[in-house]
Amino acid sequence: MALSDSKLLTRLSNVISIPSISSTLAELDMSNKPIVDYLANELEAMGFACETIPCGDGKLNLIATLGSGPGGLVMSGHTDTVPMNSELWTVDPFTLSERDNRFFGLGVTDMKGFFPLVMAAVEPLLGETFKEPLIILATADEETSMDGAKKLVEMGRPKARAAVIGEPTGLQPVRAHKGIMMDRIRLDGQSGHSSDPGLGNNALDVMHTVITDLMAYRTELKSRYQSDVFAIPYPTLNLGSIHGGDNPNRICGHCELEFDVRLMPGMHMDDVRAEINQRVARITEPKGIGLKMETLFTGVPAFFADENSELLRIAEKLTGHDGISVAFGTEGPYLQELGMDTIVMGPGNIDQAHQPDEYLDQNMIDPCINTLRQLIIAHCVSDK
Repeated sequence: MALSDSKLLTRLSNVISIPSISSTLAELDMSNKPIVDYLANELEAMGFACETIPCGDGKLNLIATLGSGPGGLVMSGHTDTVPMNSELWTVDPFTLSERDNRFFGLGVTDMKGFFPLVMAAVEPLLGETFKEPLIILATADEETSMDGAKKLVEMGRPKARAAVIGEPTGLQPVRAHKGIMMDRIRLDGQSGHSSDPGLGNNALDVMHTVITDLMAYRTELKSRYQSDVFAIPYPTLNLGSIHGGDNPNRICGHCELEFDVRLMPGMHMDDVRAEINQRVARITEPKGIGLKMETLFTGVPAFFADENSELLRIAEKLTGHDGISVAFGTEGPYLQELGMDTIVMGPGNIDQAHQPDEYLDQNMIDPCINTLRQLIIAHCVSDK
């Protein structure tokens, strides 16, 4: 049993104990170099050839390769976690804790805990001949900018036949997820005394028109893109927050609207941003209102596994689950862009991520290790 494996428990404990928070707030953001160095040392001891790739600002990707030649299988995860409020935790977030057949710790599910499970899966196979390489990929800043994954696309590496991203999916293979982008519209008018509308140019009045048009655009997107793969089978545009003006007796001089768009496969973020910009500009320019479009989150493209994905077929057979769709974004589109047959599948559940007392059910561990081992055998060890 894997749970009796002291090496596995030690590795789980070690990855949790190494802080690797990524944040858009500079005071919370930290380098992932310590966790990458730890993983590289462990994997080199197992016989992997390890290469670290700088991504800027003290961030690194790790590409660890066992075996050589064309093809191969990637096991991929991100090394960073979200920030946390330690006062809301009942345990130390940076100490692996066990209670009620669960392991607790920041990143145990999302998703540093995946790496020790991959190591446990491959260790019994180290004496085998790898006919295709096994690549363990550890990326930076998935929780913020996706810069680690973007760097890989820029480099065109790694090259492999297939890839599993070990995000928490309840060990169900994911074949699709929506994309996401987040933006802000800022309108600048002219403030003045509210007793005479002619003394200013009301940004809030114009934002009202902009919102009406965005709601019409939302309806257009719904009619243009449909897929019953998703529980919500169309793209969404959410008007998330609005702020403007400073007093009820002053003409509103500025107004900001923040929104997100959940994109379907086939939608491109640059195209959506361009369409929104054109529509808003058509409203603001005739009214003499200043317009600034700001990107809050560059976004993650939508993901859809290859229609004839061999990897998905094998994963469905091994787990007994058909491919599912999920609402959260992953690095899947970037690995797919590198030419890999890609799915998302890992232990734990996404509803445990990004919250106090993050945990991984122990009953997920052995099935995950066994499933990953069978995938490694099928892609890297056995004759095709």
